[in-house]
Amino acid sequence: AELNMAAGRNMLLGACVGVRALSAVLCRQSRLRTAGTRLYVTNTAKRDLQFKLDERTAHSSLDLFKKDMGVIYRVLGLDPTLVPDNPERFLDWAVVLGDSSVMGGRHYWEVTVSKSQEFRIGVADPAMSREECVGTNSCSWVFSYVHRKWYAMTTNKMAPIALVVKPDRVGLLLDYEGGRLDLVDPQNSQVVHSIKASFKSPLCPAFALWDGELLAHSGLAVPEGLA
Repeated sequence: AELNMAAGRNMLLGACVGVRALSAVLCRQSRLRTAGTRLYVTNTAKRDLQFKLDERTAHSSLDLFKKDMGVIYRVLGLDPTLVPDNPERFLDWAVVLGDSSVMGGRHYWEVTVSKSQEFRIGVADPAMSREECVGTNSCSWVFSYVHRKWYAMTTNKMAPIALVVKPDRVGLLLDYEGGRLDLVDPQNSQVVHSIKASFKSPLCPAFALWDGELLAHSGLAVPEGLA
């Protein structure tokens, strides 16, 4: 009887260990989200968002430079058959995504926009359709600059922004839990406009470009005036 009881305790202990191990595996897997075959690792809320532009998502009309922090638009672009065919690449629109995503916290980065007259910058779910452009669906939120005017954009709806001039460099502040994406004037540490939403999926920096070039600056702390 004592032997049977000991064997039973050993079996129960082994089962508990197995459950804990399985739970740990599932927790680790839940921190990863796939977009095609690409794994996007979620950053912790306490860290500054560090990212580069992911070449595997870049449309064939876009070239990356400056150690994958800059993107330039080529009018003719590359023959789509000459770029690697993968499920992460945008097919119809000149879009590229950042290679890191978040599901919480406040994150700030800046973009030099002085050399472009038509672009969109913001955030998107990394698993969004590669046949859509950022700002045209319910899983991307962007600030658009076109015809010398600024707009806030999501679900293909554009709201004008009262920003008369185009700064050489702008900031983006994502407050995930607060449900806000802010367009920031970094020279004055002032919020120019806010897009409010209920974020429920991973978000990564997103860029669309139809003229010139953009240069991203990541790993920045939230400016003191906005902290």
